[in-house]
Amino acid sequence: MSKKEKAKAIAAILDELFPETPIPLEHQDPYTLLVAVVLSAQCTDERVNQVTPALFALADNPRDMAKLDVEEIREIIRPCGLSPSKSKAISGLSQILVEQYNSRVPATFEDLEKLPGVGHKTASVVMSQAFGYPAFPVDTHIHRLAWRWGLSSGKNVEQTEKDLKALFPEDTWNKLHLQIIYFGRKYCPARGHDPKACPICSKYGIKELFD
Repeated sequence: MSKKEKAKAIAAILDELFPETPIPLEHQDPYTLLVAVVLSAQCTDERVNQVTPALFALADNPRDMAKLDVEEIREIIRPCGLSPSKSKAISGLSQILVEQYNSRVPATFEDLEKLPGVGHKTASVVMSQAFGYPAFPVDTHIHRLAWRWGLSSGKNVEQTEKDLKALFPEDTWNKLHLQIIYFGRKYCPARGHDPKACPICSKYGIKELFD
């Protein structure tokens, strides 16, 4: 079976198990999504969703957020971890959006990746989920699963993104990356994973998993 054939078969399993893929981070618009994604670095979506209501009650737009003291932001987002750097990033990107983008989130990778705390993965999430632009955000979970399923060499997330984009049709990317995340949480976790009980690994997992 070629990688293309395997990818098609895996996509069929994902479509069957997860036909609907709600965005796991609660948000109202591109700005609140951007902030939520910044907070999600090395933090669960569940924890982010517990923290953002209090933050957005104070400031759910760049202008109001830019007025908040960094320390005030830090106290609210502390449960998400990395609060010193995340609070500075949220404050800094908010100020830039006010000053350079009329308080709007830019809809290009180039502009997004210039913002504090926004790397390629974060920009990809915003581009795909807020603006509907074809993107394939690859986090550590998708990176791990792509290796487990033999779809990528797993050398780094950049290579994994290229490999997955080459294997799957562009019009499926935005939904597919969410399907993989949901699948990983339910059937293919990092720890305590039983490859023989996994709907994908049991059929298409790489040999090392069963040794």
